[in-house]
Amino acid sequence: MEARKALREVREGKIKPYYILFGLESYLVQEFTEKLTAKLIEAEHRDLGVIRFSTAESPLDEILDEAETMPFLVPSKLVLVRDSVVFGTGRESAKIEHRAERLLEYMKQPMDSTVLVFIVPHEKLDERKKLVKLAKEKEAVVSFTPLPAEELMQWISKRIESQGRQSDPGAVEELLRRVGPDMSSLAAETDKLCLHAGEYGKVTVDSVATLVPASTEQSVFKLTEEIASLRTDRALALYYDLLKQKEEPIKLVALLVRQFRHMLFVKELGKQGYTPQQMAGQIGLHPYAVKVTADQAKGFSSERLSSVLERLAELDYEMKTGRVEKTLGLELFLLKTGSEGGG
Repeated sequence: MEARKALREVREGKIKPYYILFGLESYLVQEFTEKLTAKLIEAEHRDLGVIRFSTAESPLDEILDEAETMPFLVPSKLVLVRDSVVFGTGRESAKIEHRAERLLEYMKQPMDSTVLVFIVPHEKLDERKKLVKLAKEKEAVVSFTPLPAEELMQWISKRIESQGRQSDPGAVEELLRRVGPDMSSLAAETDKLCLHAGEYGKVTVDSVATLVPASTEQSVFKLTEEIASLRTDRALALYYDLLKQKEEPIKLVALLVRQFRHMLFVKELGKQGYTPQQMAGQIGLHPYAVKVTADQAKGFSSERLSSVLERLAELDYEMKTGRVEKTLGLELFLLKTGSEGGG
């Protein structure tokens, strides 16, 4: 089941006796559990009505004993279970025994007064397991996949509008570029910008640039973009800013290696006809990061990307063995790579 459909059903009061939530977008998972909690249990009763477990610490027998116990002083209860081994593909601890057959029986005849929720922070469930198959048959499996760039921008815009503010063209895109696709960070920065804008105010590109610092990873994204666009002066300016922020050149080299490697992967997968969403799954990137990486890769040939990666490997070795001064070594790499272009 899609997350939107599950959330709509919760709002309408159509709540299932159990859910298996999986996916890498933890913000959306948290939002769903908060809406479910608010619908089920009044705020003053949540100490009694919300019980939390982890399959890394508690066996299924203990969790199901709780699920099968009638709620105390509240009409219903919510049992939240963080899990990687029962529905996921993680390894079970030798110290904790999970009797899957008991959970299977419970899922066939669940308690009316309990909502049991397993939260699996992984991209996929273990499709071979009977538990997963039964949960899918009951439409109790909910997927929380990262939002594409366009949907993220719409989500930010709606969050700004919901607070009675407006946004300038380009402000939302600049915010996404600076913060990256992490929805928790985006929510916090969006709320900060709305507070700064004031009632009926406007979030502008200038306010984003002034109030929202770019993360190191996003700065490296931008650094790579400037190199790809042959804007060596801007690349160097970014590098000097990172040095002022006490960023370690060896760490920056590692981030550059990762980004250029992703550019090569995206370029090769594109030749094979992969869609951005498929690329995201293959490489393990957020769809927004795939979009940015694909745009950057257009400025390089595959041969040039391989050459840059070889040079970065050499630079990393020279830095770590003291053959080159770290700050100067990376500066020379940026100068040379920018001057040679994408090949």
